[in-house]
Amino acid sequence: LRSAEGQARVEIDASEDITALRNKIAKTLNLQEETLVISADDQGTRIIQVPPGAPVGDLGLRHGDILYIAFKRAEVREGDLQKSPAHLAASVKQDAIDDLLEKQDGTIKRGRDPTFCKHGASGMCEYCIPLQPWDAKHLDENKIKHMSFHAYIRQLADKNKTAPITSSQYLPPLDEADLKVKIPCPGTGHDSWPAGICTKCQPGAVILQRQNFRMVDHIEFETAGMIENFLKYWRSTGIQRFGYLYGRYEPYSEVPLGVKAVVSAIYEPPQDGSYDGLQLAIPNDDEGAVDKMANQLDLVKVGMIYTDLTDDGTGKGTVLYKRHGDSYFLSSAECIFAAEAQHKYPVATKWSATGKFGSRFVTCVMSGTAEGGIDISSFQVSNTAMAMTRDDVIEASVEPSLMRVKQLTNEHYVPEVFYKYKNNYGIMVQDAARPTFPVEYLLVTVTHGFPQTPSPLFTSANPFPIENRVGIESQSMSILGRHLNKGKLTDSLSDFHALLYLAGVGILDQTSVDLAIQVAKTHGEDFAIQLAHSDSWQTLMMIAKESGPVASLPSGSIGGGADSSTARGGNAAPWACRFCTFSNKAGAGSCEMCGLPNE
Repeated sequence: LRSAEGQARVEIDASEDITALRNKIAKTLNLQEETLVISADDQGTRIIQVPPGAPVGDLGLRHGDILYIAFKRAEVREGDLQKSPAHLAASVKQDAIDDLLEKQDGTIKRGRDPTFCKHGASGMCEYCIPLQPWDAKHLDENKIKHMSFHAYIRQLADKNKTAPITSSQYLPPLDEADLKVKIPCPGTGHDSWPAGICTKCQPGAVILQRQNFRMVDHIEFETAGMIENFLKYWRSTGIQRFGYLYGRYEPYSEVPLGVKAVVSAIYEPPQDGSYDGLQLAIPNDDEGAVDKMANQLDLVKVGMIYTDLTDDGTGKGTVLYKRHGDSYFLSSAECIFAAEAQHKYPVATKWSATGKFGSRFVTCVMSGTAEGGIDISSFQVSNTAMAMTRDDVIEASVEPSLMRVKQLTNEHYVPEVFYKYKNNYGIMVQDAARPTFPVEYLLVTVTHGFPQTPSPLFTSANPFPIENRVGIESQSMSILGRHLNKGKLTDSLSDFHALLYLAGVGILDQTSVDLAIQVAKTHGEDFAIQLAHSDSWQTLMMIAKESGPVASLPSGSIGGGADSSTARGGNAAPWACRFCTFSNKAGAGSCEMCGLPNE
């Protein structure tokens, strides 16, 4: 068979019906049977028209004969228009940060060069014209190792002369790699793999190279105390610790069209740690509730962090330097773990044919430095690593610095993998990954830091005990009561872990939980008063009081239920709160139940 869709081959018995031949041709070429026009010559002058029911043998065909197939193009239907790239792009809901960066000019402004610019103040020349955000020289001069994701999109759109998204000629510049054999084959009519394979169903070879862009350019921790609190577990036990990072995305001015992840809280899921590793309890039944709480606080899961620390035994508080250029930065097993995590949180983008591309999920590792100190290293794995993990091409190796390519079998097709490197003579050569290659080809480094003027979302001066720290810290109603009585309610509730515990105990109704979240977000006294008046909050405070002793500390504002003898000089006799009618002890300046002052 020869057609505009390509060449193919069919086998049919001479006794079979002509309709069977037409159906086989239609199936092989992936066409509609009623649109076929079969001819014995390439000019279409010897059209084969045989009434249904006639055997194929009556056509006089022999083994090896060629038939020429023409077909009528189907009319474009409304449903097909809705599947066009422009329509699909319009239906994608991007993150707010992507919509914001798309509206920005993105070019790199340059001032007038006093040496080379000969024009006036309002003129412009090649020495002062703004640079594109992907300009290689600018990135190199400013030691920016990877261009930003939005700079990469604009570079591709400029290179491919991509039409505007609203145009019917729009073709998305981004496409996710597919490393699986296409079954059935979209082209010819051979049997599906492993019985047969061709260039139309066979995935191309993977040429590994360092990714020149990154989905997120910087990760910023709102306070250093957040990291110290996370590290406290290892300092107390010597056991490794894992946590998920919750935060938000903001523009990053240090990189053209850059994005930074701002971390507001670290949630530590159930885990079983040891001195040289840890195991996560998967699935985590509380994960949905934690994500819901984060969403109400306008936070999303931006990454994960874990420790890999070993005391060096000197007694000076220093640790071993294990991760460096001569060993590894992320092991092969960690790369696969990071790729699987990134797959769960793809970036929605209208610039991709699938509506998604890559991920902004970051992996942070706390490990030793050359001086024996502790520092954070932040990474992502490349989009190629994500595709190779998704399509089961790679697996972890016993050597942490090497990734292993899986074996090709009859049940599982694995494409060829190649990588380039400089040999002993300084010449760039290409080699096949048989069976391993260095994990560095899959890594994308991400910078990290802390703000110069911290403005954290959670401001509680007395951190609430962190969840799932069995044997080290515990959470209970009595501890919650003491926490709420250590200051203003607006300060005590400004703690991610306290909010999680409040929502999880099941005493507060949803309205009170929402009010507590608003108190944490806005530090608003009005929300605090509404919360203190709610029935479920008063029930919570009563249970907290009955669960154990509650420390009494002075409070100059709305408290969670603390005794205070400083407000209005105290009372000489027991008194009933006019807000909740609770009977308070003599000398109490504010109500033990609702925390409102004695007036």
